[in-house]
Amino acid sequence: MARKWIYASRREGIASRQAHADMPEGTFEREMSKEGFFGPAAFLHHKNPPTGWTDFDGPLKPRAFDLNRLNIAEASPWQSSRVLNNAACDIRFWKLSGAMQTLARNGDGDQLLFIHAGKGDLYCDFGHLAYEPGDYIILPRGTMWRLAPDDETAVLMIEATNTHYTLPDKGLVGPHAIFDPAMLDVPEMDDAFRDQQAEAGEWRVEVKKRGEVSTITYPYNPLDAVGWHGELHPVRLNVRDIRPLMSHRYHLPPSAHTTFLSDRFVVCTFAPRPFESDPGALKVPFFHNNDDYDEVLFYHAGDFFSRDNIDAGMMTFHPSGFTHGPHPKALKNMLKQTKEATDEYAVMIDTRDPLDVGEGAASVENPDYVNSWRHREPAE
Repeated sequence: MARKWIYASRREGIASRQAHADMPEGTFEREMSKEGFFGPAAFLHHKNPPTGWTDFDGPLKPRAFDLNRLNIAEASPWQSSRVLNNAACDIRFWKLSGAMQTLARNGDGDQLLFIHAGKGDLYCDFGHLAYEPGDYIILPRGTMWRLAPDDETAVLMIEATNTHYTLPDKGLVGPHAIFDPAMLDVPEMDDAFRDQQAEAGEWRVEVKKRGEVSTITYPYNPLDAVGWHGELHPVRLNVRDIRPLMSHRYHLPPSAHTTFLSDRFVVCTFAPRPFESDPGALKVPFFHNNDDYDEVLFYHAGDFFSRDNIDAGMMTFHPSGFTHGPHPKALKNMLKQTKEATDEYAVMIDTRDPLDVGEGAASVENPDYVNSWRHREPAE
């Protein structure tokens, strides 16, 4: 249903007329908005950073997890460590050191695999795909698949529970912006796929449905298709093929970097881009209330310019309900950066429904992360 928001555009006190630019000297901007970054918004200017707390206690506190420390390599994706989840989204981190001896099939929803580390091959109903770091692979619900790594592989798994993934509406910039759909690779029924069909003997398929795993045994390799046609199939996209939207005069919100949509969450990709060059434009992420979405960031590679002491393979989790933004060390570059461009790849997951912390994440949490914003008196 279309909404008619109740608001009268006003301006009070000392304030900029343009969001994320030309802030009054000595102030810090905070955005408060509806529907993430899509609804009406207010931009407040503060004398102090809105995250300059001295103490933060309770379930809303920001959290960070070092997923690199989840070192047990599991043979099945369904044995992988759960990181965060809710009724619409299941996020896991999976390490695999050798070829899967069984096939996997997700009956609960479309499965997104983000390859954080490792190279190898994926075999599925539709054929063969090679994979490498930075690949997104979307497997429609019901697809049978397995991985055969060349070296240890680390995968961020994001399930669209009881639903599917789609592409975002790119609006005024058209469907070929950010990435052209022609960049989406599909599996091929090539020699590698035909060769794996010759692997005789019993094959098991582990099917996950309603969170439980059933095992179906075949006296042959069920990846024995000889052809297919249609519009439903897995796709692969690498982060290096993403060409982010940019504005030299305005810091774009994270929603401008949406890569995939589901019903109750979005997946965005932060990729290298030039910094804003307009003298008055904000050059770091703006402080904002995340009142409608839980926000998750998985750091894949590069220099994460708005975060301090965050390395590749780590994940941050900011529950909805409090203001957050760049770390204090990043604020010194708020209006002037020392480099011409960012150097980071990260996956952001924004969920409309609150996420629960899984046993995997809880075991590798950095409890001091909340204090990285703590207000400190300037040295005399």
